Amino acid sequence: MDIKNRRTIRKYKTDDVSEELLSRLLDEAARAATMGNMQLYSVVVTRDKEMKHRLSPLHFNQPMVMNAPVVLTFCADFHRFTYWCHQRNADAGYDNFLSFINAASDTLLFTQAFTTLAETEGLGTCYLGTTVYQPQGIIDVLGLPRLVFPITTITVGWPDEMPEQTDRLPLAGLLHKEKYHDYVADDIDRIYALKESLPENQHFVAINQKENLAQVFTDCRYTRRDNEFLSTGMLEALKQQGFL
Repeated sequence: MDIKNRRTIRKYKTDDVSEELLSRLLDEAARAATMGNMQLYSVVVTRDKEMKHRLSPLHFNQPMVMNAPVVLTFCADFHRFTYWCHQRNADAGYDNFLSFINAASDTLLFTQAFTTLAETEGLGTCYLGTTVYQPQGIIDVLGLPRLVFPITTITVGWPDEMPEQTDRLPLAGLLHKEKYHDYVADDIDRIYALKESLPENQHFVAINQKENLAQVFTDCRYTRRDNEFLSTGMLEALKQQGFL
């Protein structure tokens, strides 16, 4: 697979993803970069229909959760490393926010490596950012112990669609040489020109009765009220899991 041609897959064939293939891809993904060679992550594999039913509402009932052969929940995990330290009479000091950030970074590196490998094999994947919206529910369903926190979920299966690629910002809008160079208004207009001109995005503006695409994001999709409410739940879950 050429990564420039990748696309998110939300519809899957009924064909299974074999345990052998999945295990091989996860094993290969574990070669991803990791903080201090500690591998501060775990992945929970969900195939059971009843377990998917329990997870689905925690992802706002997105159909991929039920339709994909495999649902993978990637978790920041300092529990295993801390257990090892205690068993070896070593004083583990990883019940803090810095440790959560390190473990979350490890987890996302592992997740991206797996996703790239899976898509190279012809599998389709969909990233569910909803994992951190209701983390306590996922923690309860999956039985995650202290110092384990869900970071992201990937649905996996054989593609049953070939959707159009979504847009990306131009590299010039993301790249800063030597130091961060702040944007001016003309930069922002240029960087977001393509995104704002796409018919599907103009359609979103029209149906939501907004002045522009930015307002669709701020007023409809990712609102301040929702962000603040969900942040409160996430902080409570981090506290419950021992990271705060």
